[in-house]
Amino acid sequence: MHVLQTSVFKRNVKRLRKNQKAELDTAIHEIIQTPHLGDAKVGDLAGVRVHKFSISNQQMLLAYSWDQDGEAITLLALGSHENFYRDLKR
Repeated sequence: MHVLQTSVFKRNVKRLRKNQKAELDTAIHEIIQTPHLGDAKVGDLAGVRVHKFSISNQQMLLAYSWDQDGEAITLLALGSHENFYRDLKR
């Protein structure tokens, strides 16, 4: 399975510390194992799933989409809940 990253996701990952990146990698591996893990969104964000997990006792949201063939997962965005969905729509 291929894991693709958007430029927005890469920018947000750059801001994380080393131990926070390790926790993010764990969450990404969970998504790869079970792609339907996140909550499916509707409306403007149809086709996007959001997985909630914790980094350093702070809840983070990871938005991703995956094709039904199971060949690729695209990591769209990462961030805290504040303005997350507004920025994701852009």
